[in-house]
Amino acid sequence: MSPIIALDFPTIEETTAFLERFKGVRPLTVKIGMELFYGVGPRAVGGVMLQGDVNVFLDLKLHDIPHTVERAAYQIGRMGVQLTTAHAAGGGEMLAAAKRGLLAGAAESGFPAPKLLAITQLTSTSAAMMHNELQIPGPVADSVQHLAAVAQAAGADGVVASAQEAPLIRAITRPDFLIVTPGIRPAGSENGDQVRTTTPAQAAQLGSSAIVVGRPITQAADPVKAFKQIGRQWRRANE
Repeated sequence: MSPIIALDFPTIEETTAFLERFKGVRPLTVKIGMELFYGVGPRAVGGVMLQGDVNVFLDLKLHDIPHTVERAAYQIGRMGVQLTTAHAAGGGEMLAAAKRGLLAGAAESGFPAPKLLAITQLTSTSAAMMHNELQIPGPVADSVQHLAAVAQAAGADGVVASAQEAPLIRAITRPDFLIVTPGIRPAGSENGDQVRTTTPAQAAQLGSSAIVVGRPITQAADPVKAFKQIGRQWRRANE
């Protein structure tokens, strides 16, 4: 899979203008996150799909009681997106409810069910933050591995985690379990608010299934060129 582009834009107009630059790049997978979805609503998904042959990763990080999450996931399942997320910290029962909702919504609308990815620890989470603020002891990697095990047992299709934890996740999950990794920064790029980062090549070597890249592409002087360069680094390391 080519790098997933995180569409961190506030309006559908800016999003569409950005995607116009990628007209000759297909297939394309993009991530719609909270900023765009909360600003535009489901119209964001439809607007992106109108571009043609674009897969959508709808990253809303569901986290609530199981019933509420199941009903929200049902609505997501009706949209025709390929990937979506829920927080593993919500527990196995909540993740199972999310999966049920996605399957039911997709069945009603005739779409394939979206893959459910469980958020483990955000790539902005440091060990100090996890210990002092979340009061979770031990290494971050141990927490991520544990949450991946919970996610797999609950029926999730994969997790979102830093590539740094991919080997530990691979050690305890089935071969087709997805490890989608944000926090990707090409060599020389600024980390911004990301803490546990890797380069595209490192992510491939560590066992990531797919990488999500936002600002190094969307804020580049030439986004298409940046996308292709990152894609080459990712593919070469996967060979």
